[in-house]
Amino acid sequence: MSSESGNHVYALIMAGGSGRILWPVSRKKKPKQFVELFDEGCMIARTLKRITACVREENIFIITSERGRTLLADSLPEFRPQNIIAEPSSRNTAPCIALATAHIRKRDPDAVTVVLPADHLVLDEPAFIKLVRAGIEFARSNEGLVTIGVTADRPETSYGYIQADEELPLPASTASLDGCRFFKVKAFAEKPDYATALQFVESHDFFWNSGVFIWHIDAISREFERSMPDLYKDLISIYESLGTKDEEKVIKDVYSWIHPISIDYGIMEKASSVHMLTGEFGWTDLGCWDEVLKVAESRAAVNGEQHDSRLVQLDCENLYIRKPAGKVICTIGVSDLIIVETDDALLICNRGSSHRVGEVADILRREDLEEYL
Repeated sequence: MSSESGNHVYALIMAGGSGRILWPVSRKKKPKQFVELFDEGCMIARTLKRITACVREENIFIITSERGRTLLADSLPEFRPQNIIAEPSSRNTAPCIALATAHIRKRDPDAVTVVLPADHLVLDEPAFIKLVRAGIEFARSNEGLVTIGVTADRPETSYGYIQADEELPLPASTASLDGCRFFKVKAFAEKPDYATALQFVESHDFFWNSGVFIWHIDAISREFERSMPDLYKDLISIYESLGTKDEEKVIKDVYSWIHPISIDYGIMEKASSVHMLTGEFGWTDLGCWDEVLKVAESRAAVNGEQHDSRLVQLDCENLYIRKPAGKVICTIGVSDLIIVETDDALLICNRGSSHRVGEVADILRREDLEEYL
């Protein structure tokens, strides 16, 4: 990538999640993306560091909530405050991306944008960066949208899926990347039940949806205009207000009437031209404690078990325990459990059942126990 072309590459890190899926560690007051899960920095810091391999730091934007803006000051104190976009309220990913698109277009009308979640884990970062760079090159010279798919090796019900259509010759920039493939996209599928997920995997033409998108600013703007014309008009209103005294009022007004909708449903499923780069790069969205457990176990196997004298286990096996420093936890005669403790809450569940944590959050809300969320 030349220096001149690199000037027009931007990244948008979406960091507006509410944090319920990894409760009780992840909370509204400190969602998953601001939590340190593996003693290597919080998730958003790792995401930022990863994407700087192919996007200049001054061209990276983070979109979050007002609460997230405060958390960013603690988690990323050196990040440019002028590159933080705060949504007045959460309206899912399509409005989020529309707002950020207005900001990026104001900065650079020839921008190619990489959109990525703040809270996903990537273990093979060099492979991921090669895919992103290939997507950037394709998006720069084509009118379509690009997404990154992940090889599905099991019938996972907590992920969205992308169905591949015609396989295409690889972009030249991916020639040295083993296992990479390039497709036209046929369809997007929401999180399936187990039987459907099994059919997806056995068909070999469905891939996990990584939530990473790459496009030229003109391409995504055209798709907003074509598929979501009302939101496109709002995007134009916001664009025209940026840098004026009316900016804050216009954005708040827009967010008072737009409806929540995902970018997959609002745009990607209807777009006229979507392409997918696929590969294996150790991806997980850490969507439940069982996903965290898998990563922790694989790291322990590689790096050796870390002994904690404050964890006492008698006749126990297959436990995952996360606790505050300095606290003792003793277990006797139990197995296949996930135990997660914080100062004010305790989660105990069977391995394989942590995807139901969202149900717990719903109950706490109904029981007027919001202070624990």
